[in-house]
Amino acid sequence: MAGEWVEKAIVDIADVAGGSTPSTRDPENFDGDVPWITPKDLAGPHPRYVSRGERNLSRKGLQSCSAQLLPENSVLLSSRAPIGYLAIAANPLATNQGFRSLVVKPDYDHEYVYYWLSANVEQLERHATGSTFKELSGSALKQIRIRLPADRSEQRAIAHILGTLDDKIELNRRMSETLEAMARALFKSWFVDFDPVRAKMEGRWRRGESLPGLPAHLYGLFPARLVDSELGEIPEGWEVGTLGDVCSLNPEVWTKETRPSEIRYVDLSNTKWGRIETVTVYPAAEAPSRAQRVLRPGDTIVGTVRPANGSYALISEPGLTGSTGFAVLRPNKPAYAEVVYLAATSRDNIDTLAHLADGAAYPAVRPEVVAATPIVHPDNDLLERLASASGPLLAKMATNERQSRTLAALRDALLPKLISGEIRVKDAERFLKERGL
Repeated sequence: MAGEWVEKAIVDIADVAGGSTPSTRDPENFDGDVPWITPKDLAGPHPRYVSRGERNLSRKGLQSCSAQLLPENSVLLSSRAPIGYLAIAANPLATNQGFRSLVVKPDYDHEYVYYWLSANVEQLERHATGSTFKELSGSALKQIRIRLPADRSEQRAIAHILGTLDDKIELNRRMSETLEAMARALFKSWFVDFDPVRAKMEGRWRRGESLPGLPAHLYGLFPARLVDSELGEIPEGWEVGTLGDVCSLNPEVWTKETRPSEIRYVDLSNTKWGRIETVTVYPAAEAPSRAQRVLRPGDTIVGTVRPANGSYALISEPGLTGSTGFAVLRPNKPAYAEVVYLAATSRDNIDTLAHLADGAAYPAVRPEVVAATPIVHPDNDLLERLASASGPLLAKMATNERQSRTLAALRDALLPKLISGEIRVKDAERFLKERGL
């Protein structure tokens, strides 16, 4: 009946399936055509629907363990370390043992179930057991009760509203990935692979001529040959140095006297692979003790605890405070902002920092190690050219990020109200329409 809400145990609306990992000693168990998801695959920004993870299983690997091929639209829920990573299967796939996945029955909407779970992670955690690592068992998950509209079409309407916001966030994410890839490709070509210099050396780029990505007016900015250095071959006339030569490290911290009344806090957990996912606002007296680093537009922040997690970002807005778990790199000149960000946060450098990290439980590097990242120093004119070419790309990324945070805040505000029935679909639709969504 339209408008009626019911309460069901999860076992009544979905079949719960676990996952498994085949023997890693047999390489024939992997690299086949069976998509296989682990919690690590959902640790960073990812779309609502996922099609594959970092690795695939072979058919042999799937059959050798208790993993099963889940159907399209299964809701993937990580059940340990941590509990609450969520995604929906875009196609048939398998998972490892870190999941309890829900194969939603036909009378219920899988996206509604996905959103209900995302709004009730704390409830899921309360049903978990274990001393060292909490785990949500399949039997415990089956007994959790979920409240939902009796009419599947109303479930679908609620999920559609929330999904529209997530779709816009996902579009921004994909656009930003493309923009960042373009900026990183340009930086790598000019300052790592030295493609323009090699093109001149090989006679492929001549004065007055343009190549793809190399307009004629840039010809005179690049040397014509490579010379040996401690980093290997570098363009003639360029110098080997470090990031610390073009930026200052952790230049500013709040004191009791200077701290503002409101702290807009950026932490390691909400900063992933160049995106600040959330900014938490605290009254100064309630802010975490780690909220000390003053952040300014143009600063690059790089996580020093577990650096392989990819906690980094380019700061684009004023008034933010960073965790002391970041190394803050402030460019000495505005034109250095792009080269500092792109050099400090390249995948190669993040991997290098991860290998340099010390400590068993929380491997970390000293901020000075981040600032000591080796780079080559070209002419300042070339750095300004990089800034003019990559700056607009990174600025558009920042705009997308801020818009996505606004959309996520709207979604998070609507989510509990919609799935509890506090507000109805028509009211939510009107709310979003008034905001141009």
